[in-house]
Amino acid sequence: MIPTRGCPLGLQEVTELARLTLSYVLAGIGQHSLPFPPRPTLVFAAVTNDSREALPGSLFVALRGERDGHDFIADARRRGATGVIAERLIDFHDWLPSAEQTDFAYIVVPDSLAALQNLSSWHLRQHSCRVVGITGSMGKTTTREVVASVLGRRFRVLCSEKNYNNEIGLPLTLLNLEPEHQYAVLEMGMYDVGDIASLCRLAPPQVGIVTNVSYVHLERLGTIDRIAQAKSELVQALPSDGTAILNADDKRVAAMRFLTLATPLLYGLTPEADVWASDLESLGLKGLRFRLHCGSEQLTVFSPLPGWHSVYACLAAASAGLAEGLTLAEVAGGLAEVERRPRLVTLPGRNGSVIIDDTYNANPLAVEAGLSLLASLPGRRVAILGDMFELGAYEEEGHRAVGRKAAETVDELIVVGQRARLIGEEARAHGLESVRFFGSNAEVELNLSAGDYVLVKGSRGMRMEEIVARLRAPEGG
Repeated sequence: MIPTRGCPLGLQEVTELARLTLSYVLAGIGQHSLPFPPRPTLVFAAVTNDSREALPGSLFVALRGERDGHDFIADARRRGATGVIAERLIDFHDWLPSAEQTDFAYIVVPDSLAALQNLSSWHLRQHSCRVVGITGSMGKTTTREVVASVLGRRFRVLCSEKNYNNEIGLPLTLLNLEPEHQYAVLEMGMYDVGDIASLCRLAPPQVGIVTNVSYVHLERLGTIDRIAQAKSELVQALPSDGTAILNADDKRVAAMRFLTLATPLLYGLTPEADVWASDLESLGLKGLRFRLHCGSEQLTVFSPLPGWHSVYACLAAASAGLAEGLTLAEVAGGLAEVERRPRLVTLPGRNGSVIIDDTYNANPLAVEAGLSLLASLPGRRVAILGDMFELGAYEEEGHRAVGRKAAETVDELIVVGQRARLIGEEARAHGLESVRFFGSNAEVELNLSAGDYVLVKGSRGMRMEEIVARLRAPEGG
């Protein structure tokens, strides 16, 4: 049985909740000092760690990293910031005349990142808001968008923006919470074991979704079991009255049901799952249709997300919606009306061709999913694939597995980079005759015609968007 919440959470009666006033911020950040007294009635319109995004009335957080945020405090002020959280006092006389000091809060703290995190956690606690955490080796962003769309059929939902899924981005997302929000749907990424546990301490989840465990980041974590361990930190953080939504078709994810106090809810393509899909029908780039099952209920649903693999994001979102009390009809409506599209986009190519731009990042599972989508399309199918990074001991096998998939699905294959040569060699060994090898993006050449579909994908460091730019149809032409 699926645990349900029965009815939506109502907003608590509050008079002055979670406004980013100066006093509110100072109460939330912890230990601090003020070199000069700002006007106590200051109210901050937004919080950012990027001075280029400092709008009038914003609070700038100076973080240390590859570039020291303290070097950009003056720039943030020039763009309209009315406050800064910083670890040291810099010379401000050139950009902050004494007459303007009362309208600017210079807040000095021992650790800017800790202050940001303290403030965001404090801000969350002032809201009666349920948190849905999402992690996995791939599909997090798409799943996040679909979950937000489904829950949004009944509730007011805050959703992570862009790639705000780490120790900086998640707190910045939380600070966008407004009193009317009933759910926060948060993507939780990781660099190493312990990272997701830290994010869960900042934003304790009531619902946790794990999409899959794959060889992404194997180079850093060493073994796939350590990757699974890192992802499982989400379900381990769930309370006993929470829900762990797990991919039944991934054995490492399904096994996480034994690691959580929460009620497990499994989704997949098997009738043994709590929420499952049958009768999948690919509509090419227009989306996907399938039969959604939950207990004795079933309904044919549509999603505008292209590719067979998109069914998993839909099932995870459907599970979240059903667990939180939505009807099957409400879930279907949310699946059909995803507003923000995933990172894969289609663009007009030269001479009437279509470019499938999936260049954000790459791993073997994601590339194979892209190739499956390409295989469902008519016309000449071309894949331009680059190196995949951070695969560690799985590097050779991962690239060769993609090569075997390419041999089954494409008419022409172009590979870019030393690692990607393995893709091309394996595809050729499995019968694909049209394979070309290039050492750099600048060398790639391809004649395109109407009806051609071209998938472009590689790891972020390969900058495959450079190839997309050259293959796109000219603006206005």
